[in-house]
Amino acid sequence: MLLLRWFTSKTVRHAVDMHKHVRKLVRAQCDLLSAEAISNVTKPADELKQALAAAAKPEDLEKCMQALEDAANKNLRPYPDASMRENVEVFLVAIAVAVAIRTFVLQPFKIPTGSMQPTLYGITHENLLTGDEPPPSISTFQKFREMCFQGVSYYELTAEVDGPVTQEASLRSVFPMFKRLEFGLGNQRHSKIFFLPPDDLASRLRLDYNREYKKGDTVAYIKVRSGDHLFVDRLRYNFRRPKRGDIIVFATKGIQGLPQDLFYIKRLTGMPEETIQIDHTQHLVVDGWRLTAADSGFENVYSFLPYRPELDNNQYLGHVNQTSAMDYGRSLAHLFPDETAKYPVRPKHYMAMGDNTLNSLDSRDWGDLPQGNVIGCSYFVYWPITSRFGWKSK
Repeated sequence: MLLLRWFTSKTVRHAVDMHKHVRKLVRAQCDLLSAEAISNVTKPADELKQALAAAAKPEDLEKCMQALEDAANKNLRPYPDASMRENVEVFLVAIAVAVAIRTFVLQPFKIPTGSMQPTLYGITHENLLTGDEPPPSISTFQKFREMCFQGVSYYELTAEVDGPVTQEASLRSVFPMFKRLEFGLGNQRHSKIFFLPPDDLASRLRLDYNREYKKGDTVAYIKVRSGDHLFVDRLRYNFRRPKRGDIIVFATKGIQGLPQDLFYIKRLTGMPEETIQIDHTQHLVVDGWRLTAADSGFENVYSFLPYRPELDNNQYLGHVNQTSAMDYGRSLAHLFPDETAKYPVRPKHYMAMGDNTLNSLDSRDWGDLPQGNVIGCSYFVYWPITSRFGWKSK
């Protein structure tokens, strides 16, 4: 009944809020107040509570609230800088809620490499200097728009003196979110500060050491596309086990052959106590059963075309064993040297592989991973806004 009256009466809402607030102050100051002061406040508080329970008239509630306010002002200790304390309390609660959500529900994650392309993209770049043609002219507004919505950034280096490149580029942090790129050209050390550049920007620029530059020439000009940023669902696997075909995120801690402080994202391919093979047609064989595009999560992985070297490697190629990888000039599946090799997944372990198998360090090389390392699954790509924006659980 009180709930209904709370919705229909402003006075009731005010009385309920006042009672809760005074009770909260009494609990916070119970070690500072005398027993008499506590009694002087709790008595009118109880009377207000009884009036609410008895559905008292608004004028009676007003009298009880006035009595409680008078008692509180007389007996409770005022807080110095009350508004500041309240703001700090709200701020700390907000931080606690955000940390709880990040730890137990949704965690932001950035795709660093191209191992899951083209399902999920890592950082890629494009060289805008082609032959002897001048670099393209791109307006500041277009650069800003592409940075905000598409995660695209442009990095341009210009010669300040005549001469060749004499020192390789290096990247150093100077302020939070700002880094300085330095390189030598002619007899001068060049430097330029960028906002949130990729950690491997220096290697992506690929400076030409065999060319003589004139002052004002463009030394390097690349277009960098940010990796996909997504939310990882950390709640789902508390209620069910991961399934084959899920895109999982796992910690590398305890996995031999991997850095011990990172998180990887791969597709779950092998379940506990299964035996895995990779045949010559670039398909997984699980306990003698060959996976195909009809299996959930592998619709695109196995819809591949023959490899063409004139195209980039960011295309689906199924799953390749070491023999097939060597045909493409790669060596990345040491546990699966050929189609006869079998790998038994240990109990309470999984196997995980990237979709872009020519550019993926995965279970084909370092084996299975403990179930306890899995922290969640891919959930939603929130930036940049491309064709991959949206739900991404498969």
